[in-house]
Amino acid sequence: MRKIINLTLFFSLIFALACKNETMKKTDAKAPIANKIPTELEKHGDVRIDNYFWMRLSDEQKLSEIKDDQTQKVINYLDLENEYHDKVTNFSKNFQENLFEEMKGRIKEDDASVPYKDNGYFYITRFEKGMQYPIYSRKKGSLEAEEQIMFNVNEMAADFDYYQLGGLNISNDNKLAVFATDTISRRQYFLRIKNLETGKFYKDIIENTTGGSVWANDNKTIFYTKKDPHTLRSEKIYRHVLGTSASEDVEVFHEKDETFGTYVTKSKSDKYIIIGSYSTISTEAQFLDADNPTGAFTILQPRERDLEYSVSHYGNDFYLLTNKDNATNFKLMKTPVSKTAKENWTDVIPHREDTLLEDFSIFKEYLVLEERNNGLNRIRIKRWDNTADYYLPFDEETYSVGVYANPDFDTEIIRYTYNSFTTPASVIDFNMRDQSKEIKKEQEVLGGNFKKENYKSKRVWATARDGKKVAISLVYHKDTKLNSETPLLQYAYGSYGYTIPDGFSTTRLSLLDRGFVYALAHIRGSEYLGRKWYEDGKMLHKKNTFTDFIDCSKYLIENNYTSAKHLYAMGGSAGGLLMGAIVNMNPELYNGIIAAVPFVDVISTMIDDSIPLTTGEYDEWGNPNDKEYYDYIKSYSPYDQVEAKAYPNILVTTGFHDSQVQYWEPAKWVAKLRDLKTDDNLLLLRTNMEAGHGGASGRFDALKETAKDYTFFLALENKLDADLIKP
Repeated sequence: MRKIINLTLFFSLIFALACKNETMKKTDAKAPIANKIPTELEKHGDVRIDNYFWMRLSDEQKLSEIKDDQTQKVINYLDLENEYHDKVTNFSKNFQENLFEEMKGRIKEDDASVPYKDNGYFYITRFEKGMQYPIYSRKKGSLEAEEQIMFNVNEMAADFDYYQLGGLNISNDNKLAVFATDTISRRQYFLRIKNLETGKFYKDIIENTTGGSVWANDNKTIFYTKKDPHTLRSEKIYRHVLGTSASEDVEVFHEKDETFGTYVTKSKSDKYIIIGSYSTISTEAQFLDADNPTGAFTILQPRERDLEYSVSHYGNDFYLLTNKDNATNFKLMKTPVSKTAKENWTDVIPHREDTLLEDFSIFKEYLVLEERNNGLNRIRIKRWDNTADYYLPFDEETYSVGVYANPDFDTEIIRYTYNSFTTPASVIDFNMRDQSKEIKKEQEVLGGNFKKENYKSKRVWATARDGKKVAISLVYHKDTKLNSETPLLQYAYGSYGYTIPDGFSTTRLSLLDRGFVYALAHIRGSEYLGRKWYEDGKMLHKKNTFTDFIDCSKYLIENNYTSAKHLYAMGGSAGGLLMGAIVNMNPELYNGIIAAVPFVDVISTMIDDSIPLTTGEYDEWGNPNDKEYYDYIKSYSPYDQVEAKAYPNILVTTGFHDSQVQYWEPAKWVAKLRDLKTDDNLLLLRTNMEAGHGGASGRFDALKETAKDYTFFLALENKLDADLIKP
């Protein structure tokens, strides 16, 4: 059992280490105690008492300039939690600032992306020293041409606490740009249009969109996606003509099934506008000739449950990445544009039991496949005439690779990115004909201390309780001794089939250089070992995600990589749900956890279809309106399973404007934990009152949040004054 120490003694010890030359100032901070106002929640004859239901505010209440009594009460409580967090962590304020400067010092502040060519222009994203936001620019014809700044986001964001620019899309004649902005952090974007020749902004303003849009080939018609203002489900596609009012826009598609969302895109060939509809296990596409924007869309293949497909166009055919005919790991098929129903589909790349086909790219002479085998990415190059078929070679034991920014169709060059736990990200141009490559850019790590050879990475396999082998990717400084005294941070996500890449991080160096091991657990719920690995971590198999993580923790402890006194865990969003589950199931295994924007009130959220994004989640978590799923979800929902027992040190973070995991979930969870837990360990809630699910928008503000998070772990390890390991 992990030793529990008195909170005052804890801070005395670490403060003494961190601030040897400062006078100790004892804090009188007291944790806020939330009022209990019982609310009965009944379903299937089961009654739950939620003492903190009152913390829930509507969007209207949050955004209103005049706060009603309930709104003010909730804000006051969140402010108290923030004040408590700041007082408790104030002893480490100087260290946090130094750690931020250390992380910032590794970044090349005046950095720029590798230019890519599209339709006669080279496009560049760059940063200027000291600036929070990017500058989007382009050069016509060659890299020696004069730079044209399209958007300086630093100037655009000057009057906002939060600012996000996205959805940048250039018209075919290169004269106009449609772009999206979010100034609240709820991912409800405004669309606007800029004339790149004159620099003038059109009066056209379209509200409440996803940020995505495409140009028709007439250079004046835009298709875009609108959200339901309450549930935030992407539900309607509209057609807008330049210079007209948004009120005149024509609705061209309404996705009425509440379990589906919709989007609009354009084929790489520029030939077709494509409307996609999607749920967790089913998709549908419609297409329209981009030269005829007022025409009617044609359904490619009507939706069917358990049939998924995505579409690309080449010549006279559509190419489809699909699971048709029980192709669990997906395969590539094609069908004539004139005959698109599934009975006309034929195999191009057949299904393979041991290889997940993740994506593909089409070029004039080549087909490029992105695959995953035994957990590792692979890039396969295949000529259409079958005279060549090979894989790109990669040497490291664990790494991440992906095809990147390839808008040109008639080219022999494919651009891809490569990085690993020990290798900074590189952008590489590969000649598919002669198999030569050119490293266009390798991420610079400034500060003077970084050398790739100073770090070790490897992959080990833990045995889960049902016999499945679960991969753990590890990275640590070569001078770190692996034993029961070694601090180790274990991270995972484990939902929606998303596989976290084994990628490089400059900020992570601040932990590795202070003796931490970083462990990424590739648990079920991801697609690390193929689609079946995902299927075994969702719906009525969701608990495999949690037990896999716990069994990985036990493996690391049993094999002397660390011990329960020095094991930490972190996860965000659905990974925050993971954190909530593991500390309910096995709190004794961890000294501390960070749960970022955690999805912890699962049963209440999934049973309320008025909450944003709920209905589209039924095939991921199950629909609790069905008693079987209700009982199963309740059995692991972190908020519902909080008990009167000892918990590890916990830091919970959230954003007041979060549209994906509403702020009240973590707030309620913290209040209930504080009421029931029997230990004296830290329990902190930090709410960013200006941000949403992704946290702060500026690159330096985001670093400050990371510095706060890492300080939490380092404080628990008494490492706030630890010198960096010298190379």
